[in-house]
Amino acid sequence: MKHFFRCPAARLAALVLLVASPVQAQLLSSPLGTPTPSKSGPAASATAGVSHGQGAGVHSPLSPFAPLPRRTDVVAWSVLTDVSTRVENRRIVPVYPQAVTALNQKTLRLQGFMMPLEAGEQQRHFLLASVPLTCSFCTPGGPESMVEVRTKTPVKYSLGAVVVEGKFHVLQNDPYGLYYRITDGVGVK
Repeated sequence: MKHFFRCPAARLAALVLLVASPVQAQLLSSPLGTPTPSKSGPAASATAGVSHGQGAGVHSPLSPFAPLPRRTDVVAWSVLTDVSTRVENRRIVPVYPQAVTALNQKTLRLQGFMMPLEAGEQQRHFLLASVPLTCSFCTPGGPESMVEVRTKTPVKYSLGAVVVEGKFHVLQNDPYGLYYRITDGVGVK
């Protein structure tokens, strides 16, 4: 993620967001369509009408990709994306609901799409995202929609959905801005 701005598409998106008004920026990035303008004007949050668990990184009904198949043995992304944020010491920090904090230090399974962080067909360190990648250098959503995974044994790279099981960590102050991590992970069929 530290190489995010090396991607031309990411640089362009950042430039557009810097130049555009908050409402225009939301229109450019929202998979949910046109936001409802707030009574406070365009400077107010353009996402005021979007409930948690439905922002970037959550599968849009307008997506050309099929959603993840439902599985009862994995934690739903709607639980992990139900996070709000606050500014603390000039830094954006996550505020986790009880349902998320209860998952900390538990062994669990997650289903998602691989974002390799190493070269090769076998991956030991990657990000697991709630939606598939459309650009190999860009993140598909915010930190609430990705989990850093470190595995005991390599997992074969796949363009399709994968399931990983391991010790889940809810991160409070990650230097890279991540919210979640799985350690001692293994690939699951």
